[in-house]
Amino acid sequence: MPSGITALAILPFVLAAFLSVNGAKSRKLSPSGAATAFVVASLIMAAPVRAIGISLIVFYLLGSRATKYGNKRKAQLEAGFHDTGYRTGWQVLCNTFPAFIASILWSVRFTPGVFPWSFLAHVIDVSCDSVYTSDSWCPLSPAISDGLSRALIFVTLGQFACCLGDTLASELGILSSSPPILITTLKAVPPGTNGGISVGGTLASAIGGCVVGLTQFASLAVENSACRAEWTNLLPSLMGWGMAAGVLGSMLDSLLGATLQRTRYSIDEKKILQDASIPGSNESVKVISGFNVLTNNQVNLISSTITALVVAMLA
Repeated sequence: MPSGITALAILPFVLAAFLSVNGAKSRKLSPSGAATAFVVASLIMAAPVRAIGISLIVFYLLGSRATKYGNKRKAQLEAGFHDTGYRTGWQVLCNTFPAFIASILWSVRFTPGVFPWSFLAHVIDVSCDSVYTSDSWCPLSPAISDGLSRALIFVTLGQFACCLGDTLASELGILSSSPPILITTLKAVPPGTNGGISVGGTLASAIGGCVVGLTQFASLAVENSACRAEWTNLLPSLMGWGMAAGVLGSMLDSLLGATLQRTRYSIDEKKILQDASIPGSNESVKVISGFNVLTNNQVNLISSTITALVVAMLA
């Protein structure tokens, strides 16, 4: 159907291209980051449930804005600092992977006859007992396919709430005038330490999660009549689980960062050293916390995946 192709493929393609090109031009994305973002965003935004794609856009825009503010402060606190807004393809994938997979699974399972999912549904021989349309049933209904639709939507909520919450906590929490405390010891550490938490950062992560929950609710209420009829149940559920995912994801990220990410501190420069920083031969460096096991991208992937799965199972 031409109208279906236009709605489900052309518009996501155009939006993904615009965001990717804009991200590359503004140096928010590296060339590999822009290419990966284009592919990921195209497929996520092609999901018939528009709430998923809109959540991705909100996460990207708010996260990029917060990173821009936090970078000025990080340049003062971290030696060898480079603009962390310049995200690579690996970073993009680590911050979207669970939602990316969930959105594809949902689309293939519940709209197998719609382009472009009809190709995948044909290849893997998907049978669907509940084909989705915007006026048929609410994607968050626990009665659909034994709750599978609801679980997959909550995976996307948990993913984006976790990542936005952690981004806001990291980028805005560092602006606090008081030093953070290490999550494992509760002792004060220099700003920028992996695993450092603060009241302001935790509050920011909760707000970020709520924003994602509110975004999904607003989108579902606009696009789906069945969801509108259940708004009194959906609003507190989405905002509550969004807030929980924002805080849980941020805490998991901090716990992994404090234990499995090494944080080095230059005593001479009084700055946190980046992972790739090579101190001078006469420079005094001490390890504040953690073992050199995981990179920041790996921490993000693990924490967001766990958060997304926990939210999907409990919600």
